[in-house]
Amino acid sequence: MLTSMENKRISTLLLYAILLSTPACQKQPVSNAEATSEAENLVVLNKTQIEAAGIETGQPEMRQISTTITVNGILDVPPQNLVSIAAPMGGFVKKTHLLQGMHVTKGEELIELQDAEYIQLQQDYIETQSQLDYAALEYTRQQELAKENINAQKTLQQSRANFETLRARTEGLKARLAIINIDPEKIRNGTIQKTIKLYSPISGYVTEMNVNLGQYVQATTNMIKIVDYQHLHVELFVFEQDLPRLKIGQMVTYNLINETTRRTATIHLIGRQIMEDRTVRIHCHLDKEDPDLFPGMYVKASIETGSHEVSVLPDEAIVNFEGTSYVFTTGDGLSFRMEEIKTGSNQEGFTEVLPRAEQNERQIVTRGAFVLLSRLKNVEEE
Repeated sequence: MLTSMENKRISTLLLYAILLSTPACQKQPVSNAEATSEAENLVVLNKTQIEAAGIETGQPEMRQISTTITVNGILDVPPQNLVSIAAPMGGFVKKTHLLQGMHVTKGEELIELQDAEYIQLQQDYIETQSQLDYAALEYTRQQELAKENINAQKTLQQSRANFETLRARTEGLKARLAIINIDPEKIRNGTIQKTIKLYSPISGYVTEMNVNLGQYVQATTNMIKIVDYQHLHVELFVFEQDLPRLKIGQMVTYNLINETTRRTATIHLIGRQIMEDRTVRIHCHLDKEDPDLFPGMYVKASIETGSHEVSVLPDEAIVNFEGTSYVFTTGDGLSFRMEEIKTGSNQEGFTEVLPRAEQNERQIVTRGAFVLLSRLKNVEEE
């Protein structure tokens, strides 16, 4: 078994032998720096070491691979699936059973409020309705008298104006009662409600609970927020230069930050406004609902924009060192040279490799490249 120092000496001797055997008319003078750099990128193994490392070689193959755009995004829900509950009129919180995270169904009672203004509003409605009933009778009586020319036209007009005014006021009070969920027909007999109840307009989960018993809330206070998770979607942020490559219906694969599970979605809408950071919002529908997902989660996504045939290598054939991609090539099966390479798209364990400046018949290490990289760098350190 050769030692690391012996390997390095052999590598250097082989390099000098190759350089000396090349006719002078076919090569340029090689500086000491170039020779040293070449030697540092060369690993020489014997057959036993190659078998132990499981090294295999081959050539790039042609394969259909999808071109993708990698973007960031966030999970969100449509506006109709996110509801904020506010008090239609100010009042004190009398009763509620809600806690953050609880599930509620459409029509379920959420909170009960009480305030003297509710009583006053109902009292005003009852009094105005009574006045309207009397005004209606009086207007009818004045119309009959006008037919017989008994009363003055002015009296009829005043009666009509009074009736119309009271009718408008009654309708306004009725609408205000409807807003606070009080049925005007139920209070015409004099039964006054001391409290009002608010109900859930959708089924979903309570994500915010901003009140407690006894608290006074204004009409603008956002008391409760409910989210229906049944229609989550992905909002992606795509840079403007990538927009021409996008089409409705394209497939999107995404995963949560720090998660490997891949999920799929489909582009449904493409925004028409460019934000300050030069991105456009892309609305995607999930292919499958997932109860483990929540609005506000960040995602990383890849958008497939098409496919074409390219030259690829297995992912394990490509090694990365100090931010640069390399492959190992060999001509004799014993000495391996590390060469820089440019890469493109990656899919299903294969990476696109761009054509090298020097095309030759040297084989590429398709398995065991990481072992060669480790050995090369360990030798250099020694």
